[in-house]
Amino acid sequence: MEKLNIEFQHCYGIKSLTAALDYSAHSTYAVYAPNGVMKTSFAKVFSDYSKGEESRDVVFPERETVRRITIDTGEALPPEAVFVVAPYDNDYTCDKMSTLLVNSELRSKYDAVHLAIDEEKDTFIRELKSLLGVRKNIEDDISLAFTNEAGRLFDSLERIEKEVLDEREPEWADISYKEIFTDKVVAFLATPEIKRSLAEYIETYENLIAASTYFRRGVFNHSNAAAVAKNLADNGFFKAKHSVSLHSPAGERTEVNEEKELEKIIEHEKDTILNDPALVKAFDQIDEKLTTKDLRAFRDYLVEHLKILPELQNIESFKQKLWISYIKEKRDAYRSLLEHYQKAKGEIEQITRKAEEERTQWEGVVDIFNRRFSVPFILIVENRSDVILRSDVPSITFVFKDSDEEAQVERSTLLRLLSSGERRALYVLNIIFEVQARRAIGQDSLFILDDVAESFDYKNKYAIIEYVKEIADDPLFCMIILTHNFDFFRTIQSRFVGRPQSLMVAKTAEKIELVAAEYLQPFTYFRSQIHKNDRILVASVPFVRNLLEYTVGTSDDGYSVLTSLLHIKEGSSAVTRGNLKEIYDRVFSRDFELGDPNEPVLKSVFRLADEISSEDASSVNLENKIVLAMAIRLKAEQYMLARIDEPETTGAITKAQTFELFRLYKERMGEAEGAVPVLGQVNLMTPENIHLNSFMYEPILDMSDEHLRRLYADVSSLNLQL
Repeated sequence: MEKLNIEFQHCYGIKSLTAALDYSAHSTYAVYAPNGVMKTSFAKVFSDYSKGEESRDVVFPERETVRRITIDTGEALPPEAVFVVAPYDNDYTCDKMSTLLVNSELRSKYDAVHLAIDEEKDTFIRELKSLLGVRKNIEDDISLAFTNEAGRLFDSLERIEKEVLDEREPEWADISYKEIFTDKVVAFLATPEIKRSLAEYIETYENLIAASTYFRRGVFNHSNAAAVAKNLADNGFFKAKHSVSLHSPAGERTEVNEEKELEKIIEHEKDTILNDPALVKAFDQIDEKLTTKDLRAFRDYLVEHLKILPELQNIESFKQKLWISYIKEKRDAYRSLLEHYQKAKGEIEQITRKAEEERTQWEGVVDIFNRRFSVPFILIVENRSDVILRSDVPSITFVFKDSDEEAQVERSTLLRLLSSGERRALYVLNIIFEVQARRAIGQDSLFILDDVAESFDYKNKYAIIEYVKEIADDPLFCMIILTHNFDFFRTIQSRFVGRPQSLMVAKTAEKIELVAAEYLQPFTYFRSQIHKNDRILVASVPFVRNLLEYTVGTSDDGYSVLTSLLHIKEGSSAVTRGNLKEIYDRVFSRDFELGDPNEPVLKSVFRLADEISSEDASSVNLENKIVLAMAIRLKAEQYMLARIDEPETTGAITKAQTFELFRLYKERMGEAEGAVPVLGQVNLMTPENIHLNSFMYEPILDMSDEHLRRLYADVSSLNLQL
């Protein structure tokens, strides 16, 4: 991608934004946006786009939304190419981690071995589905029945090999699994009352079997007898002129020469038992509880298949018997599958052992993280071979380190132990996984980084910057780095983004624009513009004052003059442009032309503040914000001095003048006085922007000038009341 064209209208508060970003020479753009201006909305639009979701104007949903993101060919940017990195997302995990654990050679061998097995397995499962009328979860149901774990189909099939391949006919193949093993039925059978009723039924049944003419308790019941009769008939026993000899407890012997005669005897014996009044009564105790809608189908099925009742006391054992019977019905498919699996088992184990020993790109990600970030934990993948060979999701274990001791902890526990910065570092780990995974599969990508270093300590913040720089060096990747932190913006600009790709957000009432970044070297810029731009002339006052403070000291006359332009002093109104020229000429070793030398500087400050307030909003302009901040403070002090009206008291203030005036104002006028909230805002918003921290100019850039405009209007209204 060499160019990215963006057109947004009415997207989460962005009224209009059109931009063309040229990536032909450089892979990264940095965009600075003050708080509350575009940044989050911009990232949200791209996030929607990547997920295939519509964007909208939340406040005014009736407005027509436009969202076009195209590349140099004129085609839409592929959504899968976009990845948005939010400042922090506690729940985010990379879904591509398994791609980093794949050793292609081992995976190819593993896939080749499993291809034949999977074909046989599909045939086996398909035949079972056809037999049972069940459409899903057969593999897990079999696995859970014999191992209590999902995903262990082959272990289960090996475990029952002897039972399935014996010569006995399937005893329970005619029983429907889905009629019995529903959540409601299983829960019903597990209740203590039903367990007692089943125990009573089984005891009665066993006693009747013991008293039977031909059946024997624990050895030969009516189910066994029916199976024997069927086996004999199916194998031509009676057609071969053989006979069966039945023995009663009294010693009587009955010779049976025909199939139908044997079936008749067994059926009569079974009916005698199942229709016994005591057994019927025991069944009725169970039956009377099968009245709810969810259990009626089971009740109807049970009436038709009373032979399963004795098995229901141990439902897990019965489940195993059912699966063995079903699989017996599909012996051929079972036998073929098991043979293929057992033949390949040794090779699979050998490949798996090699996979366990492999160092993959996952370890590379861990190395990147552990080498760069300062956190008290390390990470280990537990299901390593499954991830490498089967594309399972990695099971990550966290090892918390405290001095010389280590302990494994769950992710939820770890998050409770970590500081907010350390939790953010854990989030960044997932971002590294995403980046490395996209690199591994060769995915061309546009990363939208939304204040990714927000709230980090300096060590980890610079670790992130270095990693982002490495992303920028990859020809697969392009980036837009969004931030409302000017210090971070200036750092990435100087380290790897470059001046041409560093942009700022300019906002008016109707649109947002991405404009070339200014103020990256503000002192140089201001010095070059002092004689050309009145706003920069005034905005340079706190900077020049600091230069004097740090070079010649606060006793310098120039320092006192400039201080009287930041606070209302006795001589503030007498300071002229001519006075400024003398100071600026001396500090900068130049001969400036600064306009009418007789014009009072305070008059210029208020005139310029009025102009700025009447203009369409622009959220980046540093000199405008400094002028507004100066004017706000000066007007606030004028108001408080006039209302307090104690020259001797106020004239004795030598430090923190605005704060001290505000304290006196509240003492004299009362905390509830109407102007207190406005004056409190002045104290809150202006000092650090125009006083001792002038060289740390980032705070005033990060502040939206909308707040300053509003505060200037409020303070001006107070002065109109004097």
